[in-house]
Amino acid sequence: MNILIKNANVLLADGKVKIADIAIKDSEILAIENIPEIFKAEKVIDGTDKLATAGFVNAHTHVSMTLLRSYADDMKLMDWLENKIWPIEAKMKKEDIYWGAMLGIAEMIKSGTTTFADMYGDMDQVAQACIDTDIRAVLSRGIIGVAPNGNQALEENKILFRDFNNANDGKITAMFGPHAPYTCPPDFLQKVVKASEEYNGEIHIHLAETKGEVENCLKEYGKTPIALMEEVGILDRGVLAAHCVHLTDEDIQIMKKYNVRVAHNPGSNMKLASGVAPVPQLLKAGVCVGLGTDGASSNNNLDMLEEINLATLLHKVNTLDPLAVPALEGVKMGTEYGAKAVGLNKVGLIKEGYKADIVLFDMSAPQCYPRHDLVSLLAYSMNGSMVDTVLVDGKVLLENRAFTTIDEEKIKYEANRCAMNLTLR
Repeated sequence: MNILIKNANVLLADGKVKIADIAIKDSEILAIENIPEIFKAEKVIDGTDKLATAGFVNAHTHVSMTLLRSYADDMKLMDWLENKIWPIEAKMKKEDIYWGAMLGIAEMIKSGTTTFADMYGDMDQVAQACIDTDIRAVLSRGIIGVAPNGNQALEENKILFRDFNNANDGKITAMFGPHAPYTCPPDFLQKVVKASEEYNGEIHIHLAETKGEVENCLKEYGKTPIALMEEVGILDRGVLAAHCVHLTDEDIQIMKKYNVRVAHNPGSNMKLASGVAPVPQLLKAGVCVGLGTDGASSNNNLDMLEEINLATLLHKVNTLDPLAVPALEGVKMGTEYGAKAVGLNKVGLIKEGYKADIVLFDMSAPQCYPRHDLVSLLAYSMNGSMVDTVLVDGKVLLENRAFTTIDEEKIKYEANRCAMNLTLR
C-alpha cells in the first residue's frame, strides 16, 4: 500500500527535525519532503503537531516474561533467578509463552517499539505471536547448557532457524541464544559455535552482567567473560551481548576488535543493582551500543522511551559529566544503533530506501511546550503514552492509539488468566 504521512515534524537521519511529508511505497520509505508527482497515496495520515521518528529497537528482552511482571521484585539477581524465576519458568506451557509474548508485543507497539530481540524457550510460540502482530523481531532460543535439556535446547534453536529465519516477509530473523558463560561452559559453547557456523547465524548472549559473574569466571577460567568468549570462538560468529556492565579496558578493546554489539539495559541493571555499564567508554571506543528493556519481570515495563531517558541521565550522574550521553545519542541508541546491534540493515532511521518502521508521537501535551528542541523533548520530557501511530514494514499497526490488527482486551484477559494459573501450579 502507498501511504503518505503529511506535515509531520520528522527526525531525519542527520539528527535534525524538519516539517516534511513522508511517502511510503509498500514496505519502504520512498521519499521525504520531495514527493514524486507520480506518487499516489492510498492512505493519508495527518502528521500535523506530531513528531515522526524511526521505530524503537528493543535490543534485548524476554518478552514472554511479561507474565511474571511484579511476581518477584526487590531481590538480588541470582536469588531472583534461582529461587523465583527459573522454578516458575519450568512450569510454563506453550500457551503461557504465546500469551505472554502477545501481551509484551502489544505493550511494545503501543509505546513505539517496532523491532525487538528476544531470547526464551518455546520460541515457535513467540514467532507465532510476531506473525500474528506483524512486529519485526530477532529471535533466539535461550539455551542453558548445564541444564538436562541443554542439548535439546540447542537443537530447538536449529529448528527455529529452519522454520522461522526470514519468515513473515523477512520481518523475523534468528540468532543462537546461549544464556551466559556461567550457564554454558566452554565445551558447550563450542557446540554453539559449530551450530552457528552450520546455519550462518549470529549469537545473542548475556555477558558480564554482574560483578560476581566476572569474579567467578576469573576464578574458574583465569579470564573475564569477554576474554573467555574470545578463546572459545563465540566472538568470531558476530555477537549481540546483553548488559556488559563489568568490563576492563582490555575487554573493550576485544569487543571493538570483533565488532561485538552491546544491548545496554539501564532500567534492569538499576533495579537488580547489577551496576552501571561503561557506555561512554564503549561509545568512545567505537563499540555499537543499543538499548534494551530486558524482561518485564526485572524492569518492569517494556517502554523504550523510558530506557532512552534512563540512559541519557544515568551516565551523566555516574561520570559527573552532563555531556556523557546527550539526548540525540540516547535516541540513536534506541533506534539506529539498536538496529545495528541486532544485525538489521535498512532499519532504525527515517531515510529513503529504509524500511517504513515509523512512530508518530502526539505533541499536544503540556510537556511538549515550549519547543526549543524536539529531540531534547523526546529524550527528557515525553513518554511512551504519547505514541499515536505505529507502522512496521509500511503497515499501520496502531492508529489514534488503537490497534488495527489485534484485540487488546482479549490479549490482556488471556495473559492475566495464564499468569494467575501459572502461580497456582
